[in-house]
Amino acid sequence: MHTKSLRIGLLSFLATILLIACSQLAHPPPQSVQPSMVQPSAQASTLLVAAAASLQNSLQAITPLYTQANPNQTINYNFAASGVLQQQIEQGAPVDVFISAADKQMNALQKKELLKSGIQKNLLTNQLVLVVPKQSSLSLTDFQQLVKPDVKRISIGEPRSVPAGQYATEVLKNLGILKQVQSKFVLGNNVKSVLTAVETGDVDAAIIYITDAKSSDKITIAATAKEQLHSPIRYPIAVLKSSQSPDAAQQYVDFLQSPPAKAVFEKYGFGISKP
Repeated sequence: MHTKSLRIGLLSFLATILLIACSQLAHPPPQSVQPSMVQPSAQASTLLVAAAASLQNSLQAITPLYTQANPNQTINYNFAASGVLQQQIEQGAPVDVFISAADKQMNALQKKELLKSGIQKNLLTNQLVLVVPKQSSLSLTDFQQLVKPDVKRISIGEPRSVPAGQYATEVLKNLGILKQVQSKFVLGNNVKSVLTAVETGDVDAAIIYITDAKSSDKITIAATAKEQLHSPIRYPIAVLKSSQSPDAAQQYVDFLQSPPAKAVFEKYGFGISKP
């Protein structure tokens, strides 16, 4: 009788152990997460973006949107004339992303095999306008009126390094008035300096992008250049082959083509390039 009771007790104990084991298998206790098991959503990186001066306001407005979605990334900018940026890149500047205001500078880098293969895309478009100081007494409504004697100083970007200056000379040449107005030129080293010259009244008129014109309340748009008078105004973008963070750079490029970024660009007057 004692032996039988012992056997029954042993069987009950084993059954209890088996039930506990099954319960633990079905509902395992939570494991503590060690710091080494947690991976960041993206590797921390700092990008240097070399961008045409005409993009300064829009890109600075987009940056908080990007860093909010990518907190581990820091974006630094170098804004200047596209030709100047091209030369800096050719001389080894540690640039991750380049955004030019014309195909010319980007194509030059492509020929030197400085761009990451298959990355170059057209990002934006722009328009060229004739502007005058807000308080100007001149009644300009057309580019051809720049030949008038009372128009003494006209500011444009340096055509050799500033795409806006290149487009401006194309417009004036195609209108047949370039030689007549060339002596009136006050050349700026980027579109921002051209804008400042007309804002302060240092010149009677200037030829700039519509995006820069819309950013100022000190000038008036007198005329818009017809597209057939100049080369297409495009803003190509590319990742540099020498980038130390190519994946992060590509992520930034992709973001600039997203709906939130496009909305900002359009707010500042840019057109969006078609795929």
